[in-house]
Amino acid sequence: HSAGVVHRDIKPANIFLTRGGDGSPIAKVLDFGISKVTSDMGVSSLTQTQVSMGSPLYMSPEQMRSARDVDARADIWSLGVVLYEMLTGTLPFVADSMPQLCALVLENTAPPMRIVRPDLPEELEPVVARCLEKDVAKRFQSVG
Repeated sequence: HSAGVVHRDIKPANIFLTRGGDGSPIAKVLDFGISKVTSDMGVSSLTQTQVSMGSPLYMSPEQMRSARDVDARADIWSLGVVLYEMLTGTLPFVADSMPQLCALVLENTAPPMRIVRPDLPEELEPVVARCLEKDVAKRFQSVG
């Protein structure tokens, strides 16, 4: 994000866990195929299509509305979905069809993680919930 790149497809399959030169764990983000680059001169997409792009289970509400008009906060939503799934073993929004999934993401709040995993630290719940905030102004504004 600090380099002006919005990934638009953060999901477990695009996060590679490895070790750095000193042996410390590192997570690397892969597959920038549908990312977009923002700069002082505006926004450009690395792909030319204007259709919906991304993995629906991890897409933010604003990305479901328009993949072209998202910023880094859409990636923060997707990271929140990954964290939710990693910590609970389930996705925050599950549906039988794409229209149902979109309706859930656009209209509902994710169930609290501690319903599924009561043993999770209380302090973790608001962090993930803020990543999954539908109002982008209330979501974390940067990964930092």
